[in-house]
Amino acid sequence: MICAEKLQRLTMALVLFIACCLMSAGSIYGTMLLGFVIAMIVVWAITDFCPSIWLFTKLVGQCKSSR
Repeated sequence: MICAEKLQRLTMALVLFIACCLMSAGSIYGTMLLGFVIAMIVVWAITDFCPSIWLFTKLVGQCKSSR
């Protein structure tokens, strides 16, 4: 079953892949998208709050701990 943290990682991988494809095509939008992802990761690191995990937790629920 998919949960918020896994969905967030899959979404981040997809967005980074799209940014890479756009950058390889010479589009400035790829660089802007990459900068946005980096900024969101820095915000997550500093504040320990990730907007996408918050949203995905509301939509699909939190991951169950296996411990």
